This record gives sequence, structure tokens and C-alpha cells, in this order.
Amino acid sequence: MKRKFLTLAILLALAAGSFCANRLLAAGLDWQVINQIKLEEAPLDVATSTDGRWIFVLTQGEVLVYSTLEEKVVNRIPVDKILDMLTHSEKDNTLVLGSHSGKTLKIIQLEVIHTIDISGLPFKGPEHAPVIIAVFGDYQ
Repeated sequence: MKRKFLTLAILLALAAGSFCANRLLAAGLDWQVINQIKLEEAPLDVATSTDGRWIFVLTQGEVLVYSTLEEKVVNRIPVDKILDMLTHSEKDNTLVLGSHSGKTLKIIQLEVIHTIDISGLPFKGPEHAPVIIAVFGDYQ
């Protein structure tokens, strides 16, 4: 009798533990809308940069580049109207666009250009000369 009682007690304890574990593991989700963007055309596809700074919105004929820092569309990239898929590769900073019906892919290399205000600072050479800063990230 003790053995049956002990077995029953162990089973009840395991069941109660399982019930408690499920209750502890069950989690809710709290959410809120932080921004809503009104577009002129219907989005066909959307991709974001890994750091969250850019949202790329594919519409018919162009990719809208939305800056989450500035909270506005900062660039428009014209593309073929047949393209209907979009993804972003952070590794090589490219947009990959595709077309189901056209059976094509288009890869666009992105380069970030920073404008630096140097008004009033001394300089040598032409005033509007382009400057290229090379970053050697794997230099040891």
C-alpha cells in the first residue's frame, strides 16, 4: 500500500510540476505601434537592415529607402516594374530583387555616402573635391 501511495504521490508531484512549468513558461506578448508610414503606392515587399536603420520598401517601379532615424523616405531607387520580391543582405550591403513572372534576379550594391559639413573650416585643394575614406576592417 505504501508503494502504491508513493507512486501516486510521485505521479501527482510530476503532474503538478509539469503544470507549474507550463504556467511559468507560458508568456504573453505586449506590443504597441511605434510608427505608421503612409505610402503613395502599395508595397509589394519589405526588407530591413540588420541594425534597423533602414527599411526598404519595394513598390511597382521603385524601392523606397526609409530612414528610421529621420522617420522619412530619404531615397528612391528606380527598378523594373516587373520586380515583385525584395531582400537585403547585410554582409555585402546589397538589395536582391526578383520577379516571379519574369524569372529574373537583380542585385543592387548599396554604398552609404556621408555628408560632412566643413563650412568655415580651413582646407587645402579644390573646395568641392570628393573625399574617399577607406576602412580596412580586417587589418591586423
